[in-house]
Amino acid sequence: MTAKSNSRWKSMLLMPVFIPAVAVITLLVIGTLSNPELAGEFFSATLARITEDFGWFYMLAVALFLMFIVIVGISKWGRIKLGPDHAEPEYSFLSWFAMLFSAGYGIALLFFGVSEPVLHYASPPEGAALTVDAAKQAMQISYFHWGFHIWAIYGLVGLVLAYFSFRHGLPLSMRSTLYPIIGEKIHGPAGHAVDTFAILGTMFGIATTLGLSVIQINAGLNYLWPGIPVSTIVQVIVIFVITLMAIASVVAGLDKGVKRLSIVNMTLVMFLLLFVFFAGPTVHILETFLQNTGSYLNYIVERTFNLQAYSRSDWIGNWTLFIFGWTIAWAPFVGLFIAKISRGRTIRQFVFGVMLVPTIFTFFWFSVFGDTALHMIMNEGLDTLIADVQADQAIALFKLYENLPMTSILSFVTVVLIMTFFVTSSDSGSLVIDSLASGGRMDTPAWQRVFWASSEGIVAAVLLLAGGLTALQTAAIASALPFAIIMLLAAVGMWRALVIEGHQFDSLKSAAKIHRRGVHSGANYWKKRLAGLVDYPSKAKVETFIRETCKDCLEEVRAELESQKWQAEVSLEEDPTRVVLHVDRADADFTYEIRIRGYARPEFAMLQKRTESDEYFRAEVFLRQGGQAYDVYGFEKADIINDVLNQFENYLAFQHHSPSSLPWDVAQHDDDLNIDEEPEVKS
Repeated sequence: MTAKSNSRWKSMLLMPVFIPAVAVITLLVIGTLSNPELAGEFFSATLARITEDFGWFYMLAVALFLMFIVIVGISKWGRIKLGPDHAEPEYSFLSWFAMLFSAGYGIALLFFGVSEPVLHYASPPEGAALTVDAAKQAMQISYFHWGFHIWAIYGLVGLVLAYFSFRHGLPLSMRSTLYPIIGEKIHGPAGHAVDTFAILGTMFGIATTLGLSVIQINAGLNYLWPGIPVSTIVQVIVIFVITLMAIASVVAGLDKGVKRLSIVNMTLVMFLLLFVFFAGPTVHILETFLQNTGSYLNYIVERTFNLQAYSRSDWIGNWTLFIFGWTIAWAPFVGLFIAKISRGRTIRQFVFGVMLVPTIFTFFWFSVFGDTALHMIMNEGLDTLIADVQADQAIALFKLYENLPMTSILSFVTVVLIMTFFVTSSDSGSLVIDSLASGGRMDTPAWQRVFWASSEGIVAAVLLLAGGLTALQTAAIASALPFAIIMLLAAVGMWRALVIEGHQFDSLKSAAKIHRRGVHSGANYWKKRLAGLVDYPSKAKVETFIRETCKDCLEEVRAELESQKWQAEVSLEEDPTRVVLHVDRADADFTYEIRIRGYARPEFAMLQKRTESDEYFRAEVFLRQGGQAYDVYGFEKADIINDVLNQFENYLAFQHHSPSSLPWDVAQHDDDLNIDEEPEVKS
């Protein structure tokens, strides 16, 4: 066997995380299989207890998540990039929005898009049933359950992961979010515990999704082929088949597996959405979409803190707490996906993109499917739909199709879509769990992801055997409880980090204002500066300037620092050409770099027709937080040294005035931040 083959099988698992997570999952599986009835009773009792004792905590936590992400987005911190200052987004706005759009729907919308509005209309938590007010309330509740709060949960996890990983070079793992609170202890037992809870939450969130999907797939198969019964055995078989498909997708790899299936998902979803929109009451859908959105915004605060404290019932546990708990459990998976596609965006772009795009799509989905169902009941006399949905939520969507053209085709497409949805979710979810179990590494061997994909299928099957939907609800809500606490700590950690970042920004503002001010103010100095403004030098000229003039300047600074007993070093590197001064003493870790960067020559500087080689180059200053977007090419030696001292002075001021209690010594190496990548710069 070759070394390459060995690397494919070499384990990258972090055992202090892997062993506890697998132990908990194994005990759950063995205990449930040994006595499914007793396990079912246990799950029911646990669900009731959590709802009664911790319902307030879930609602408060989700409210705090929403307030935190909105406040951060609109604050002065919103300008901070998820990556070094010079980082450019990896995806265009259109592509990025399309991916957020694709994350805005899933198995949950297929399962609840019709059933939830109909059930709330037939049995509202407050007021009389089967009335116009009940219909309005049903849509408001559906919007509330799947609106801003859901995406605040996903967005918070994605934001803290992207910030600490891309901005500060920490592993893309939940433990990194606690660095400002516990420092290097994230690499010890505390960090292991955080990632273990994240694994368990994601595992039970995926298992809940798989359980709901197979229930609906079973209902669809029974609808298409009545000979196939609706039973737990059929659902377990479906789980087995879907798990095999997910494993095949894992083995095929990200590009060949998930990417192709995602394209299929997008196509099928848009087909269903647009078909029902035009085949249903189109004008009514548009009217209710606008009215429901207004009502949702009007009552969002009241519903956020409504725990039915004066009218105790099982409603809030079966609906609001289940959906929010399921979302919290699912958050590490979706959050990591959002983080990975958002590098280079500002925090403000991230917040408003994540909060608005998927939410608007979700609202429209519920208006298309939910209001079409309510319109058929209220205006076309389709009362049987209520009884059908009350008997089996999974059949709701298929019963709606009975009253639309091409019923069989729509039903078949839906079954296929649910299966492909879960295959992509299981594949990506396995990657996330595997990364958490491997200390944040993404280049793990395929057999590890196969193990996790298989485990997801086993857990989902066991939960179905132990009590169906109740067991799924309990698993989601219970696993979300510790992770909700972790998310709150992560929010506190990010807040403290942003406060420090604010101090750093303030300390650097003066340097940004005076970096053009030269120490020479002779009569001809302004002429040299003007010549630099209209000069667009070649690559060779700038490289020579960096290798000779800039290096000499930094060497002089280094020598003087060493004479003052400060350790410093200067290094000259190529590709791209850059010279770096690194000062390292106790808590002071200062880096000043001058690097070549190429740009397309602007139109006003062109003396002839543009060609692909029409570029000019700059000698730009980079600090630890990224590129500073100013050019020192043509500066006199004294000016360059003056700029180094300005930046060093401001860095020392930042170190002196920033909160000393925070362990803020994250090493932001080039390899961690990928600042060697040259983004395309257009005029």
